[in-house]
Amino acid sequence: MIPRPHVLSELSGSYELSVGAIVSGDFTDAVRTALGFLDLRPGDSGDIDVRHDPGLGAEAYRLTVGSRGVEITAGDRAGAFYAAQTLHQLLPPSSYRFSTAQEWTVPGVRIEDSPTYGWRGLHLDVARHFQPKREVLRFIDLMATHKLNRLHLHLVDDQGWRVESKAYPRLHEVGSHRSRTITSWWREVPETYDDIPHGGYYTLEDLAEIAAYARSRSVVIMPEIDVPGHATAILSAYPEFGATGESYEVLQKWGISPAILSPLPKTVEFLVTIFDELLEALGETPYFHIGGDEVVLDHWSASPEIVSYWESLGLSSAVEMQAWFLRRLADELAERGSRTVVWDEAFVGGGLREDTLVMPWRGVPVGERAAAAGHDVIACPVFPLYFDYAESAAPEEPMSIGDSITVADVADFSPFEGAVGLQAQLWSERTPDARVLDYRAWPRACAVAEVGWYGSAGPQFTERLEKHLGVLDALGVEYRPLDGPRPWQSRRPHRAGKLDVREGMRHLEEMTLDPESTRPSV
Repeated sequence: MIPRPHVLSELSGSYELSVGAIVSGDFTDAVRTALGFLDLRPGDSGDIDVRHDPGLGAEAYRLTVGSRGVEITAGDRAGAFYAAQTLHQLLPPSSYRFSTAQEWTVPGVRIEDSPTYGWRGLHLDVARHFQPKREVLRFIDLMATHKLNRLHLHLVDDQGWRVESKAYPRLHEVGSHRSRTITSWWREVPETYDDIPHGGYYTLEDLAEIAAYARSRSVVIMPEIDVPGHATAILSAYPEFGATGESYEVLQKWGISPAILSPLPKTVEFLVTIFDELLEALGETPYFHIGGDEVVLDHWSASPEIVSYWESLGLSSAVEMQAWFLRRLADELAERGSRTVVWDEAFVGGGLREDTLVMPWRGVPVGERAAAAGHDVIACPVFPLYFDYAESAAPEEPMSIGDSITVADVADFSPFEGAVGLQAQLWSERTPDARVLDYRAWPRACAVAEVGWYGSAGPQFTERLEKHLGVLDALGVEYRPLDGPRPWQSRRPHRAGKLDVREGMRHLEEMTLDPESTRPSV
């Protein structure tokens, strides 16, 4: 079972659960959603009885299976949903396939369970390579199966803008596509391109559907509009919101552009309008990520208008200007009921609201500093939680930014003291489609689920994972086998030794000691 429950006792007896069985009590919709293959029917009493006990706490549950039926006691709707997910994992992997079977034998158990961490997340970069709505919904289903509860959607970067805007339609009309994409390895000369247009975006109706679908499966969507850097796609559509006013094209290669939004009031008004569109579509949005990472501030320092503006605010540098700009946006989001989330550069730059969450991608030490300063912190260091790194240094791996991060590396990770949880990142520069996404995410994300729920890789994790691969097989997940890729999974071969993740981490950690370390790191 992945993730492992905290307390599991085997009981004598079992229960025959039939298709069309009756579910009664509280949170029946959550149980029916999690066990859709059983086509459960609501009733006053029946095979599965669900009760609400607020004293158990958020996401917690008790599950008892015996000869008289199934009893679930849940702290909230999410707890009932997770109890049902655990119940499903008590069945054979074939239960995850379409089947004409009418009855399943559930072994007798008593389980008492609750998550160690409230934030158990995956990040999905749909800006570099777009993933259609159907793939996002499938991704949510896979997260729900593993009790992962936060989906961070990275909706904009230099290489693409991915959401409809009725107020500023050129964002999706112009910023959502590029004419070609770089295909060469990192720092390879000469650069090569595929000359194939790439693009796509979600309508506001799509976002509303994604958010509702996720909510029904106890997954919270966190949108990210990364500002003020990573702005090439935005400025390709509306250059007037840039620091220089110059024209841009959506970036066709990876890396960082010096393109940066202006911090002037008109830009704030523009962004707040975009935020309002997203929030209206998404519904209740407790967290909203605004980036703040890898910003080249040179254009601000070179602009007399921007320098004059920051001086009028009593500021003395571009770094202070960025801190003011991000806090201004955070204040707007707070008025709308959303807590702001930022990458760690924004914390190092200073000036954050106290309720801002920090994501320390550049290492554990800066995360510990943010936690000590009173911020909620989500552990997400490059090593071992950046899944765009290869899982080995072998050329059989598909092209990756560097090497290597293994399932064992993820399973060995422990969030530092003060962290509210952890999150793995799926950056998509070298993840062109859903098949490669499956390969990068699974089974490493199984280890994220285990650590996030159980607190560590529990007993017999490797053995349990090997059995759990049968569930992934049944769900049609094209994961990376534990002993290496299948022949067709290599795609364009990986070149080992170009970027060692551990050496990169040492460099990143050193950068976090500099308050002006907003400049890109690689």
